[in-house]
Amino acid sequence: MIIEYVATCLFGLESLLGEEIEALGYKRTETMDGRVSFTGDEYAVANCSINLRFAERLYIKVGEFNAYTFDGLFEGVKSLEWEKWIGQEDEFPVRGHSIKSKLFSIPDCQKIIKKAVVSRLSEKYGVSWFNERGVKYQIDFFIFKDRATLMIDTSGTPLHKRGYRPKANEAPIRETLACALAKLSRPREDVLFWDPFCGSGTIAIEAAMLMTNTAPGLNRAFAAELFPQFKKELWIRAREEARAKIIKDSPFTVYASDIDPECVKIATESAKHAGVYKNMKIFQQDALTISTEGRRGTVVCNPPYGERLLSMKDTEALYKKMGEHFKTLDRWQMYIITSHEEFCKLFGRKADKVRKLYNGMIPCYFYQFFKNDKK
Repeated sequence: MIIEYVATCLFGLESLLGEEIEALGYKRTETMDGRVSFTGDEYAVANCSINLRFAERLYIKVGEFNAYTFDGLFEGVKSLEWEKWIGQEDEFPVRGHSIKSKLFSIPDCQKIIKKAVVSRLSEKYGVSWFNERGVKYQIDFFIFKDRATLMIDTSGTPLHKRGYRPKANEAPIRETLACALAKLSRPREDVLFWDPFCGSGTIAIEAAMLMTNTAPGLNRAFAAELFPQFKKELWIRAREEARAKIIKDSPFTVYASDIDPECVKIATESAKHAGVYKNMKIFQQDALTISTEGRRGTVVCNPPYGERLLSMKDTEALYKKMGEHFKTLDRWQMYIITSHEEFCKLFGRKADKVRKLYNGMIPCYFYQFFKNDKK
């Protein structure tokens, strides 16, 4: 059975998500802001759920159509084959978004869609009342420029929640974004990877998982595991194949340090849960005292900024000190994410490349310095 899937992601990560979908052997059919559509078989739901590093959620696309009125929305939803997925006893709540469309009231859209699905299933099953005590099929709708897409969520808990972070510091970066920062920094086995503002250790852990080919979803469950349409053998196979691909003897080394001993403790615990602790060195140190130790290296970090932990005055003072100290790191490359638009001015260097990304809903800039010109 060929199924249409939709994988959503943070804005700015669409190309990375599309590339990993294709690397798993699936064909992209559409890419737009925050989501990538593709086709695959039943195995794809397990394979992608366990292996996708940059996706926030994975959906089954039930159908799409133009919806300019509530009547049009009702008829469009009712025309879709919901009975292929939702059984007579199953639960099917509705949620969603509408952007730049005539139908902008989310509560009204939810009611219409729910009513249309009930109408369709009532005719198919010959009943007028649904107890909804069975498997949960979360229906999500997305209406963009009057084009409605109806989907079923296969993830349950968002995919960025890998399950290795039982506790986080005050301002954790989302795991999917952390992995993107690591990927974009072009990690190599013979180059030290160092996050000197590690916090909960997420960037460093994601880098270690990436370089040891440790699948992000190995240690968690997914909503679709309860769907009878997907046999348990698919999930067993996907996990076994993912475990077999882990590089157990990788020489890749990650340093994760922080001035706060509590962060070091949290990062250590998370790294152990993620299964990459042996590839990491986690310790307490002021970021303004780090040195190259005679090695080639790359700094990738998410230093405190105005929205998190520090005042804007303290943040800007820190950036200036970072700029002065990081000049001593010889030819190390540096990758720094922050929401501060004047970071380069404070840091004292012009970035070789700047990429706009989002940490949740906070717009950020990923400043990339490829050459460290000592003065």
